[in-house]
Amino acid sequence: MFFTWKTPRVPFGFYRLAWLTASLLVACTSVKAADETKPTQFDWKKAREWWAYQTPKRADMPAVSNSTWPNQRIDHFILAKLDSENLTPSPSATRRILARRLYFDLTGLPPTPAEMALFLNDETEDAYERLVEELLQRHAFGERMASMWLNNVRYAEDQAHQVGANTAFFYPNAYLYRDWVINAFNNDLPYNEFIRKQLAADLIKNTPIEDLPALGFIGLGHKFYNRGRLDVKAEEWAEQVDTLTRSLLGLTVACAQCHDHKYDAFTQKDYYALAGIFASTDLVDRMADGSEIKKDTEAAKKRIGTIHMVHDKKPQNLNVFLRGNAETKGDIVPRRFLRVLSEAEPKPFTHGSGRLELAESIVSIDNPLTARVIVNRVWSIFFGRGIVTTPSNFGRLGTKPSHPALLDDLSVRFMENSWSLKWLVREIILSSTYRQRSNETETNLAKDPENIHLWRMNRRRLSIEQWRDSILAAGNNLERTGGKSLELTDKKNVRRTVYARISRKKLNDMLMQFDYPDANVHAAKRSNTTTAVQKLFVMNNTFMVEQAKNLAKRVFGDSPIAKAEQVHSIYSILYSRKPSEAEIDLALGFLQLPAESQLNRWEQYSHALLAANEMSFVD
Repeated sequence: MFFTWKTPRVPFGFYRLAWLTASLLVACTSVKAADETKPTQFDWKKAREWWAYQTPKRADMPAVSNSTWPNQRIDHFILAKLDSENLTPSPSATRRILARRLYFDLTGLPPTPAEMALFLNDETEDAYERLVEELLQRHAFGERMASMWLNNVRYAEDQAHQVGANTAFFYPNAYLYRDWVINAFNNDLPYNEFIRKQLAADLIKNTPIEDLPALGFIGLGHKFYNRGRLDVKAEEWAEQVDTLTRSLLGLTVACAQCHDHKYDAFTQKDYYALAGIFASTDLVDRMADGSEIKKDTEAAKKRIGTIHMVHDKKPQNLNVFLRGNAETKGDIVPRRFLRVLSEAEPKPFTHGSGRLELAESIVSIDNPLTARVIVNRVWSIFFGRGIVTTPSNFGRLGTKPSHPALLDDLSVRFMENSWSLKWLVREIILSSTYRQRSNETETNLAKDPENIHLWRMNRRRLSIEQWRDSILAAGNNLERTGGKSLELTDKKNVRRTVYARISRKKLNDMLMQFDYPDANVHAAKRSNTTTAVQKLFVMNNTFMVEQAKNLAKRVFGDSPIAKAEQVHSIYSILYSRKPSEAEIDLALGFLQLPAESQLNRWEQYSHALLAANEMSFVD
């Protein structure tokens, strides 16, 4: 049954706001009202025995059955687990498959035919290692990694709510934060500094003004109407606490907004201690040098050259809002860190809002979660699933790690190696585990059908960014510049997809159809759906038709006769491989037929190959 809303002039964003508020409570457990005000008596010593709160330790190298298989320290842990489960690792993938895998994983783009030929003809022993290093140094690496991070921090350029033409709460220069993130990955900014600058760049001495856009981590958050009301501000704080704790700590602390967490050791006081930090912080626009914008100037009117960041206001400690009701106040809670992650009662934050002290608590080597969480996220980029399959919930409702010793060992070594994300990527990419083929074997498949123990590489579907970019690259039509965002619906937009405008109010249809997350909330990971609408898009959308024309022109030009060499060329461009004899015969037979639509046979053939499954997956 369908209902029609009768309430007059209530914007669509209002309902999105209601949905957002509800979503923050999804992971929370409903309890009887009579129990909500009763504080939970946590046994803190016992609570800290949970695996995620234990300090990660470097593990001893386990014994393995085949000492020649491991290429990296990682491989010893993987193989030891396979041995214990009577599973055998898969052989290494072919050089062609490995190269295609590397290009997509490290740059988000396919190799060109020339790049593939160069690698396949390189017979030196370290050819693979040198290709890895070359790809890590490309600007495209930062663009690839940024796609993961921007979802993590609910990056967007507007708000879900809007009344009329009022865009006062939009972020026209949000792209400056995106550019900062891309550059940080490319410059291998240590991850602990990466976090510090996003939480408190304005509070760190001698911070270059180029780092101020990093504050978009907080500064690009939700701004609701009636922001002067306490209950409205409370919703903003809840969203900020939720984004911070899920993205950086893998914890669902926002569940303690209304009552002590029913499964994890987070009290309401923990929640309001963090919320107080955001209550002491304003979301503001500033000039590029961090100075205040003068009223009645063009910059003030049009927000030209401004950055969206934060600054401290008068510090305030919050009362606990009993049952989450801003009108029913309990004890005042000093701003501080989470008790379960502190040795005893955590010390109050006393410097301004406490953002810098919060950042230091998060990146402390004594914090058992921060390194584990990012190591797990990076691992999932390259294997399609994390060692912990709930990457934003390391609590009791999350899954336990499939390889706990490996996760701990890699996390410790990540910190020891200056929190370098490029170091972490190398450790994973150079491993024998990563180089395995994706083919299934009946014996292993029967024992481990979900490939939890990584006896093969997972075949993965390309993200919307990788897929769209590879289609543009196939037609020799991809523009490599960044800067201010463009709509994907703009026919002139042939930039990489990471530079598309991201909306909270209405996510672009193409992004939505291909599983780009809702930018209203932190996204732990992406869904992976297969729908009829996706194939209808591929078959009928004008974007696909235009790119098919570009590809046909690139390969066939004005040639009146189809040749086998042209079929070889298009397979090399799209799939980085040679066509089989059957594929050549099928292609030539089709291309020699008279046209039956507005597209000629070359364009139809190009369209069909762009729409094929092989274009959407990487082995």
